[in-house]
Order: sequence, then C-alpha cells, then structure tokens
Amino acid sequence: MNTLTFPPTFQWGVATSAYQIEGAAQEGGRGPSIWDTYSHIPGKVVHGDTGDVACDHYHRLETDLDLIQSLGVDAYRFSIAWPRVQPLGQGAWNEEGLAFYDRLVDGLRARGIAPHVTLYHWDLPQALQDQGGWESRDTAVHFAEYARVMGLRLGERVASICTHNEPWCTAVLGNEQGRFAPGIQDTRVMLRVAHHLLLSHGLALQAMRAAGVSTPLGIVLNQSPATPATNSPADRALAEREYAQFVRWYMDPLFLKQYPQGPDLPVCDVVQAGDMDTIAQPMDFLGINYYMRLWCSAATPPLPAPNAMGVSEMGWEVYPHGLYELLCQIHRDYTLPPIFITENGFAGADTVVDGRVVDTPRIDYMRTHLQALQAAMAAGVNVQGFFYWSLMDNFEWDSGYDKRFGLFHVDYATQTRTAKDSAHWYHGLIAAHRHG
Repeated sequence: MNTLTFPPTFQWGVATSAYQIEGAAQEGGRGPSIWDTYSHIPGKVVHGDTGDVACDHYHRLETDLDLIQSLGVDAYRFSIAWPRVQPLGQGAWNEEGLAFYDRLVDGLRARGIAPHVTLYHWDLPQALQDQGGWESRDTAVHFAEYARVMGLRLGERVASICTHNEPWCTAVLGNEQGRFAPGIQDTRVMLRVAHHLLLSHGLALQAMRAAGVSTPLGIVLNQSPATPATNSPADRALAEREYAQFVRWYMDPLFLKQYPQGPDLPVCDVVQAGDMDTIAQPMDFLGINYYMRLWCSAATPPLPAPNAMGVSEMGWEVYPHGLYELLCQIHRDYTLPPIFITENGFAGADTVVDGRVVDTPRIDYMRTHLQALQAAMAAGVNVQGFFYWSLMDNFEWDSGYDKRFGLFHVDYATQTRTAKDSAHWYHGLIAAHRHG
C-alpha cells in the first residue's frame, strides 16, 4: 500500500467552515452567533481571539476561490453561517447573506469545482440560543425550515448538502464540557442537545425532500475507533463505553433507530414517539471526520498511548491505522450509504521561511492516512472521496489562531496566503490520479 492509487471517479477535495474563515461578523446583515458571543467572553479562547475577522474570506472570496482552484481539487466543502442568511434563526431572511453564498457556489462551479454544503458547523444564531438553543425541540423545527429554504435556494447547483458537522462536538464540547459555545456544563442538557440535533437532521431531510430537493443529502460525524490500553476487563469495558458514547450514540439512531443501551450509558429524557423513525431517514452519503483514535486506559494515572508516529500540535496522537479500523468496524456494524472522508488533517508548527513553509509532518500524515483509506477500500468499504482539513489556517475554536491545519499558511496581520509544501504535494497527488 505504499503506492497511492484511487479510482478515477474518486473525489479529491478540501474543506473549511464559515465562522473559522469568513470574518465580516457584523457586516452584510449578519446576526450574531453563539460563537460571536462565546469568543468575546474573557478566558474562553486562547489569547482572547475571535472570529470577527478570521481569514477575511467574506471580502476575499474571488482570490480564495482561485486558491482552491490552484490545488486542482474536484470539490470544496464549506458551511453556511445560519445567522448570515437568517439573522434570528427564524422569520426574515437576509438577501445580502444569501447572495454571498450564491457567489461562492457559482464561483466554484465556474472553476469546475463541485460545491459541498454543510448547513450547520456550530454557529447557531444567538437569538435561538436565547430561546433554549438545541436543548429546545423548537430549534430542530426552525432548522428544518432553514434547511428547506437553503435546499431550494442552492438546489441543483451543489453536489451535496450535509445537515450537521460533528454533532458530538456541539453536544459534548458545547453543552457538557463547556469548552465550546455556548459554554454549558450539564450532562442532561448535552443528552437533550444530541437528540435534538439528530431529530433536526431527520426533519431537515424530510423537509428538503418534500420540497423537491434532489441533491444528495447526508450528515457528517466525527468518529474514532476505541483501543483498550491493555487486555484487562477494565480497559476493554472502558473502550466499549467510550466507543458507544462517541460513535454509536449517533450511528445507532441514524441506522438502527435506537440509542445504545447499557448499565453505564445514560438515557435521554426528551425522546418522543416517532422520533427514531424521523432520525433514521435514508441518506445518500455519510461523511466521516477522522483525526485520532480513542485510547482507553482505566489505570490511575492512565497508561499513555504509544505515539509511535508522534503527536500533532493539538496533542493528538498520529494513528493512521485507526482510520482503517474505524471504517472496517462501521462497515461490519451497519448498512451504510457511500462514505466521504469529509475531514482529516494535521496541526503543525508552521512558519514561512524565505517564502516557503516546510511541513513534512503534514505530508507524512496525509500519505499514511490515505494509505489506510486505500486499505479500507480494498477491504470493501465504499469510500468515494477525501477532503483535507483545511484549505488554510483559520480560527481553531477555543485554540484561537494558535493551531494551523491549513494547506495554505495565513499571516493574520496581512492576510497573506502562502502555499505550504503540503499544498504542492496534494496538487501533485491529484494531478497524478487525474492524468495517470
């Protein structure tokens, strides 16, 4: 598997999200999101960084589209900022915001790049959070209407529409651990949020299809295999529980119409009759974001992961084989639609020296993960595309601008974009597959 060879129909892409790159937080009729509120609370984000300006993508759209085109990718995955198109999350629509995404989609298509849309990448309109946020069932209803309108607006111009990006992060990091917006620390709230996110996904698919939207529809989940540190019963039980809460809590409702059950697993108290049928709408694709495995040690202190291939600047173990393990496991456990790897990437300590960014660890990361992906496909897993995260360095949530995942380095003071060595490598890989 040292040679990377993928089918001619395989889609090569790159990904971003709205709050992380757009900036123009108070321009063009955009309303505030929960991340606007959260990032301005002292102590919540490294260095007090916010997404107010980010990569200024809103004003640099055309040159950034040229940047994407320079990579030679087939596809670009981006998210829509809900408060940019509907400032209050319900009621009036903002034509200026809608027109921005029209220009983005049309600009991609004009350059021969397939647009892949994510409707929700964590930037809930603050007005909806003020009414209960995702803990409220009403938010799921509002989301379905938002999805219907955007599905009709973008329609046949886009290659796919994804409802949610990583609902686990919204639920757990945002509403149980309080590390992400809106900063709530309550397990009961987290469970309600997780359920309403899944419910809103099902309602959105129903609404879009009822409106005649024929674009492929799906969801994106962050997933990892769970590895027990030893063969002890305690470590094995911990791995099963971690996997159930991280992967199965979202996959089981979507594909089996039930939540995982067990003596150590919680129960959500807002599930209503018919919810599971709504959640388990047939999907045209499943997006999977993979960065690392779950290393499960019940010892005190926990046994460290081997880290044979090192760790990223995020402190995440580099474990490419975990992508193979994960894909093969979910392939065994569920009847799945086609899969896209919608995010996979590496945070490095990247600096520009004489106009060049030497990021060999990122290239190694990409190569080894693509080898693992290739092995999973050879084992029968139907994967149809790969999106590197991210197009460019950006606002990395609670880490602010300290962590750099991009193929393009961003000097935030000048907004200068510089292609890293990994960008050139990725361009070469895509060209070899396209012309080889």
